[in-house]
Amino acid sequence: MPTAAKLVSSIWFALLAWFAAELVKNHLPDGTQVGFMSYISGGFGLLTGWMFMGRRAGDTMRAAYGYGLSSSIILAFWSVFYFAFETMIHRSMSHRYHGPGDALVSMVGLMGEYGLYLIKPDVLIILIVGGFFGGWITEKAVRKWA
Repeated sequence: MPTAAKLVSSIWFALLAWFAAELVKNHLPDGTQVGFMSYISGGFGLLTGWMFMGRRAGDTMRAAYGYGLSSSIILAFWSVFYFAFETMIHRSMSHRYHGPGDALVSMVGLMGEYGLYLIKPDVLIILIVGGFFGGWITEKAVRKWA
């Protein structure tokens, strides 16, 4: 059921994920094709805000900060998972793997490689501070409009 908390958190985490993806682009090697990276990450942020953060609103402010930080971690995980999966599919179409097990092992390695871009100081600070702010603003929304 739609609520103000779900709306606020989905918008905030979509913006946060989009902005974090834009920051990650600065750290990628030159010539990397990014396509719709920011929009796909924003979609994961929207879903995370609606399905995770929005459902947990209405608790204490301390819990809201924790849920916000958890939401940042969740959206980062799903974004990294998606882009590693997409790269693995492209590579498997080029017959670079000997079988599905080899492809999945490579995907885990790609997730680790892509995850390293998230621990750059600017991206990490944005995700942490943005997660805390997302928890705070969602809790404020549920207290105002509940």
